[in-house]
Amino acid sequence: MTTPAPAVPRGLIPLLSAANFAIGMGAFLVIGALTPIAGGLSLSPEGAGWILTVYALSYAVLSPLLVASTGRIGRRTVLVAGLGTFAIAAVASALAPSLAALLGARVLAAAGAGLTTPVGAAIAAALAPPEARGRTLALVFLGLTVAQVVGVPFGSWVAYTFGWRAAFWIVAVLAGACALAAWRIVPAGLRFQPVRMADLGAVLADRRLVFAILFTATYLAAIYVPFTYLAPLLEATVGLGRDGVTAMLVVAGLGAVAGNLAGGALADRLGPVQTLILLAAAQVAAMPMLSSLPLPLGWVALLILGWNAAGYAFNSGQQVRIVGLAGPRAPVALSLHAASIYLGAAIGAAAGGWVIAGYGLRGLGVAGGLAAVLALAHIVASHRLDGRSVRP
Repeated sequence: MTTPAPAVPRGLIPLLSAANFAIGMGAFLVIGALTPIAGGLSLSPEGAGWILTVYALSYAVLSPLLVASTGRIGRRTVLVAGLGTFAIAAVASALAPSLAALLGARVLAAAGAGLTTPVGAAIAAALAPPEARGRTLALVFLGLTVAQVVGVPFGSWVAYTFGWRAAFWIVAVLAGACALAAWRIVPAGLRFQPVRMADLGAVLADRRLVFAILFTATYLAAIYVPFTYLAPLLEATVGLGRDGVTAMLVVAGLGAVAGNLAGGALADRLGPVQTLILLAAAQVAAMPMLSSLPLPLGWVALLILGWNAAGYAFNSGQQVRIVGLAGPRAPVALSLHAASIYLGAAIGAAAGGWVIAGYGLRGLGVAGGLAAVLALAHIVASHRLDGRSVRP
């Protein structure tokens, strides 16, 4: 049986959010720093996109295996190990002398993140009362979305101003500080129902649950077709430079934060499935507009704000749905959800590179919208597989 902590330790939820901030900045600063990295390593934009793709694929493979294999270890130890590994990987990225070395460091970073994020989510979901689970998970994942507002734009500015290696040094400091804080704040005896490799096998054998989890990948793949290449898209179509790209990434991050908070409230109010259907439909409408650039700068900012708000509102609803379907195997299911986030990012980044090669940067918005149609069909089909109608 689950052995819950007697109370949520003071500062635990902010710590989990801060840890996700460090993870989010380290994972996605590549998006804002794509041009400096490409220039420093003599790569094309679509070639540099593979830096994100390798990270994402590594996360997708490693996270479920690592979570399942560490299920009997105390949560504090796992969190500290994950954050420490992520910090070391950031140092290795900053020192990488070649593309091959950078890709190796990104694999190590994916291993650290693959432990940190799902374990933190499982702790929050287990401690929160059911009626507040969506809002609690939204707070935990707020760090990832705040990373979009502050971390990724700041990393982009640093990369353009001081070089992309300096941005990774900042990530290393943040992750190391979170590891030290986790050792102090997370109780040493905090444990939940042990997770085993057999639980991973049981989740993967549940067709209904796996199909529901994979909606995360299809939804994020659609978004990351254009989002991975947002900086070069804005440079080529709107004529933005360092400061303009940074400002638009801040706008994107503000939309992500607003969407994250609204998504938790919507999931609690409307139910997770209805929320996910609404958000997928919004992506179908929003992303093709990116192919109409250039637009007046104010309209560009509104488009990016709304697009990212809808994009990041899905996470809480999807997690609430997965927890409800998975029951006691929720930690493994949430690790697969987190893995699917990065699997979707990898697929979207790779697909975006192919779109650029075939149709140019202007083809990204239309391609993302078409991919979002598939995501919408996926959530509807998944809900019907559960034996319920789409309407509440």
